[in-house]
Amino acid sequence: GVNKMNIQIFGTKKCNETKKAQRYFKERGLKFQFIDLAEKEISKGEFRSVSQVVGGLQAMINPNCKDKDALALIQYIAEEDKEEKILANQQVLMTPIVRNGKLATVGYAPTVWKEWK
Repeated sequence: GVNKMNIQIFGTKKCNETKKAQRYFKERGLKFQFIDLAEKEISKGEFRSVSQVVGGLQAMINPNCKDKDALALIQYIAEEDKEEKILANQQVLMTPIVRNGKLATVGYAPTVWKEWK
């Protein structure tokens, strides 16, 4: 069949999970666009559409993020200010963020990707 997938992988070159995601799609001959978050930030629109699919802002945050200060700040800030704070501190994002049109995952999620057509 026709490959209708339009896959974008947001992550950094240092992130092992991101590398694993790239390998997953490569091995299956699926084209993807890699967006390096170290060079280009995720936009508010992209961020919103992903967070809605994955179950909210909390799912977007990497609890093991190295920047503990930014992480703490985001955890304790008022709910309505969280999105701005996360967008301003994208190093706290859980990567890879993988988008396929309206579908999205955060982290390494081959069980979900397998279902994508």
